[in-house]
Amino acid sequence: MAAGGGNELKLLGVWDSPYVNRVQIVLNLKGISYDYVEEDLMNKSDLLVSSNPVHKKVPVLIHNGEPIAESQVIVQYIYEVFAGTGRPSVLPADPYERAVARFWAAYVDDKVGSPWYTILFSPETEEKLKAAARAISALETMEGAFRELFESKAFFGGDGIGFVDVVLGSYLGWFKVIEKMIGTRILDAARTPLLAAWAERFEAADAVKGVLPDDVDKVIDFLQSFLH
Repeated sequence: MAAGGGNELKLLGVWDSPYVNRVQIVLNLKGISYDYVEEDLMNKSDLLVSSNPVHKKVPVLIHNGEPIAESQVIVQYIYEVFAGTGRPSVLPADPYERAVARFWAAYVDDKVGSPWYTILFSPETEEKLKAAARAISALETMEGAFRELFESKAFFGGDGIGFVDVVLGSYLGWFKVIEKMIGTRILDAARTPLLAAWAERFEAADAVKGVLPDDVDKVIDFLQSFLH
């Protein structure tokens, strides 16, 4: 049951999905309890297929029987519906600042998420390496944004974790997996020192602990079983 609201929440997910992880982090930040259902992507449940008939993907948040799909949409839904629950929202109250946060969150999923997908699923090593270079370039852009737009702040959200932090931070566990897979370090303190320090703060947050995958070999084994 949701804290303070009597709302029934169920999250359909996969344990190592960055998109599922970001929803979990936001629910943790808000102090909202929920039922978690681990999905088998090789044998998707009827509930998942009926709840997200267009994409048939996780995450799906089911609120009082009504499904909401797509991680960024879910996070913003939680912001709107549970505005008075727990800590302040991950989205800024100011409309302009909220628009800026949405811009950078979309940038992350486009410029980091897309290469992440290619690295995981492309059969060609050269394509994986090119995708990794694109992700690194995107993080260098994020480093500049953090310096110019969010200077002297602990997070993109200011003193606390915000929307951009959640979206970018959800990939952190996978950066370590990618390094072992193809030998390329995506987040490197030598290239992006501000982001490297930010990542340490993000991973140390109570709402994040235990959410991001931290066993690289387990993730790789899971990925291999999924691919084969």
